Amino acid sequence: MPDNNDYYVTYGFGYARYLHNSNNIVQNLTVFVPNEDSLKINILNLKNTLPRKRTLKLVYYIKPVLGEDEIKSNGYINLEFNDNSNMIFAKNLANSDFDNICYVSSSEKITSYTGDKKFFFGKGHLGNPEGLSATELNRDLRFGENSIIAIELEIDLEAFENKEICLLLGEEKTKLECQDTAYKYMKLSYCNDELNKVKRFWKELVEKLQVYTPLESTNILLNGWAIYQTLSCRLWGKTGFYQSGGAFGYRDQLQDSIAIKYVNSNITKEQIITHSKHQFLEGDVEHWWHDETGKGIRTRFSDDLLWLPFVLSDYIRYTNDYSILDIVTNYKQGAPLEEGIDERYDKYEDSEIKGTIYEHAIKAIEHSFKFGDNGLPKIGSGDWNDGFSTVGNKGKGESVWLRILYV
Repeated sequence: MPDNNDYYVTYGFGYARYLHNSNNIVQNLTVFVPNEDSLKINILNLKNTLPRKRTLKLVYYIKPVLGEDEIKSNGYINLEFNDNSNMIFAKNLANSDFDNICYVSSSEKITSYTGDKKFFFGKGHLGNPEGLSATELNRDLRFGENSIIAIELEIDLEAFENKEICLLLGEEKTKLECQDTAYKYMKLSYCNDELNKVKRFWKELVEKLQVYTPLESTNILLNGWAIYQTLSCRLWGKTGFYQSGGAFGYRDQLQDSIAIKYVNSNITKEQIITHSKHQFLEGDVEHWWHDETGKGIRTRFSDDLLWLPFVLSDYIRYTNDYSILDIVTNYKQGAPLEEGIDERYDKYEDSEIKGTIYEHAIKAIEHSFKFGDNGLPKIGSGDWNDGFSTVGNKGKGESVWLRILYV
């Protein structure tokens, strides 16, 4: 429950920690995602600072979407409680492209639960929902409602006792896989072991590159945080402040991978290989795509395709690995964009025709040789500055920035 006491937040590589003290209970919450499994782990440490036993009611709440946004998913989330496995399953029945099963579970026995937002909030709000005042949650998981997931746990703390609890939010292909994964992480020792593995992984990775300048804030940014953000958010999470669709961006992930070569050049190499497979026979590329569905968008953006030869040449200069040029990958195939059409979202199949990474790069460069009246490359439906996306979609606008990229 929010109050006026201080909250202390610590962000580390691979985890976040939240510390708060209220009602004579010290609350220490550590949140992380393990290296291998698909779940968010909350390790909650509660300490009773009074010389008497305390019984606490703990409620873990989420608003599942499992789709593009909350409005579109409302009424389509199917919820199911499994008492034997101590978990609630959630699936968006309207989203056939992404049909994994979400689950919520805990190391403690779930004593009651609800999927009923109206019951849980009542006339209250997120900071103080009425459901917390109820004797127990109403166990209502009706389909077709504005669904939430709230689980209630009852925690006993002896005088001055410390207790750890784990709360799990994960996703798998099947219910059985959900149960198998949750079963491992219901053990607090296993959770703490995985947390240590996460810390060790990031420490070994980000400390490979250290920069020292007279400005301490610059040192903090460059010595780990820039690399951590690039990998965890941009390349792996594929998410940003205003762009969280989980897609690969042809330009975005290639340019992000440039910095990673200093700590792990294989990641940069694999990114180049991956993106080469999303180039069309004609030389243009998918502006973005989802691996899960195989669907992507074909556009007239003028710069996307050139990031392949740009990052490739940068990678080779740094690693001296010329063998990458001989790796062979498929092209995509599909109908070219008709006159007046700026983009088309579709599932583009792999062509039987293949080319080396070198041939992919040459094809990209040759396809980009389209110049306007001033001798500058045409901007198409956009270049690196997305704000100029309608400057050249009629075939006239040119790009000064793209000319610099040629150099």
